[in-house]
Order: sequence, then structure tokens, then C-alpha cells
Amino acid sequence: MSKDTRPKVRFVEVSAEEEGQRIDNYLMKTLKGVPKSRIYKMLRKGEVRVNKGRIKAEYKIEAGDTVRIPPVQTAQREQEVPVKLNVVQSLEDAIIHEDDRIIVINKPSGMAVHGGSGMSFGVIEALRALRPKAPFLELAHRLDRDTSGCLMIAKRRSTLRFIHKQLQEKKIQKRYWALVKGAWPAKQKFVDAPLRKFQVKSGERLVRVSDDGKPCLTSFRVVERFQDLSLVSAEPITGRTHQIRVHAQSVGCSLIGDDKYGDDTLNQQFKRDGLCERLFLHAYSLEFKVRPEDKKPIKVEAPLPDDLQHTIDQLRK
Repeated sequence: MSKDTRPKVRFVEVSAEEEGQRIDNYLMKTLKGVPKSRIYKMLRKGEVRVNKGRIKAEYKIEAGDTVRIPPVQTAQREQEVPVKLNVVQSLEDAIIHEDDRIIVINKPSGMAVHGGSGMSFGVIEALRALRPKAPFLELAHRLDRDTSGCLMIAKRRSTLRFIHKQLQEKKIQKRYWALVKGAWPAKQKFVDAPLRKFQVKSGERLVRVSDDGKPCLTSFRVVERFQDLSLVSAEPITGRTHQIRVHAQSVGCSLIGDDKYGDDTLNQQFKRDGLCERLFLHAYSLEFKVRPEDKKPIKVEAPLPDDLQHTIDQLRK
């Protein structure tokens, strides 16, 4: 006789780490792959109940609440991450800091932080697959797929909220190494230029400097100069998409290996010469606190990956 695999009613107790979020957001995370319209319909019809009572979408769940989740088919994508893949296994070795509240990974270039846009899984799905018993793992911020370096994953909801608060208040220090075209102007300590997202005919989304864009500020410091190239340390004061890349381009110093905003001829030359195969952008340093009462911030550094170090070694010859 075949086993009945149809979804059944579930009663789930809210943990302390899940407390404080709206019930609609909680359901979207719990019921992977279920359309938003279905979730709101369940709430309207009273199919979802908390402590046996009907609730509205804006209800904020509390630790100890019992949530009735009706029978509904969910996506299984997170369970399908192939944990034996080298790229997945290597994530444990890429951890450069871990405590009871946060993980910092030295993210490899080429790996997205989460699945989507043609990627079946990213860092967060892979980490959850490697640690199936972890009660809570969420990205605290983002890195572009091609960017390597320090990436924070929160292990508690309270930590996630506090990290987001610090990011909004510009209290987290993030520093990147970038190799750029040309001689970076010595007087150019900051680039203060608003950025706006737009979509080209192909559907690709790009960012450009625009008077009607969002305020954006990046600090730049020259670390080393080479012939017609500069290694700079960049610190984004605000947190906009492709901020460092577009700000560098705006002063005539686009990043090496940047296929969106860079110099295609120079990038091809670097590839032909075996100097750099990818975007030269690496998040090398993070300073942050995990609790409001912490007196000193945690400082984490990620060394330059071997491929980018090879680029610098060859340029020094």
C-alpha cells in the first residue's frame, strides 16, 4: 500500500528567534514556493490560526504561539541542495568567524548569496543544507555574485534585526579591495554621486549616476599604484547596488574584470595574459557589533583570494 504523501495540517510553535515578525512574512518563509496570494487567502479565510484564534496579516507572532498551518504544497528546493558538491562542502572551510549569533564566510567569487536568476541554490541555501538542525540562518546583507569576501549570516533573529539597524545607521564598516583602470586621482578621497537603477531592452538591470537617483557616498584610498592601474581600498558609506563599481567608473577608473561597467578591451587583455579572469572586487574587512550592549565591535578580515593575489604578484614584477 502506497504511503500518503499529501500535505497535512501542521501545528508549529514559534521559537524565541522567530518572535516579532508579522505572520504573513513568517508564512512566506515557512511555506517556500507558495504564492503570496494563496498565503493572504489562507489568512482571510481563517485557515491559518494562532493559539486557535483568527488573526490578520499584520499580527506579530510571539515566542510560544502555536500556529496552525493548513495543508498546502510547498517547494522542496532547499532540501535538494547537493551537499556532497565540493562548492557546498567548501563553505564550512570558508567560515572565518563564528559565534553563537553570527557566521562570517569568505564567500567565493561566482557563487550567488541566494538561489534564483538561473541559480538553483546560493550560499544561504547551501549553508542550511549543511546545517539542517540550525534553528535560524538568514543573510544579514548581500554581496554580488562575482564579488568575493566577507559575508554575514545571522544565527538569531534578534541579531539580524540589530545588524540591519546598524546598516541603516551606517555603523557597520565594510571595506573592499578593487583593482581599477588608470591612476586614481590623488585628491579623490570620496565619490558623492546619486545612483539610479534602470533596465535596458535586453531586460538586464544596470545602475548609473543620475541627478534623480538615491544619495550615495563611497570613500576611496589608494593602496598601491602600478603602470596605468591602481589598487584601492573602497568603503561604501551608503549601501546601493553596484555602488563601488559605478562610482569608480564615474571618475574614469572602472574595475578590472567588470563586465557591466568596465573596459571590455582591457578586460579581454587581462584574460588573454592570464592576469585576471573575473571581477577584481573583494570584501576584505568588516567591523560590526552583534548586541547593543557590546562595547567593542568585532573585526573580521578575509585575505585576498589566490587568483586575485596572483594578479597583484604579476603586476609587481
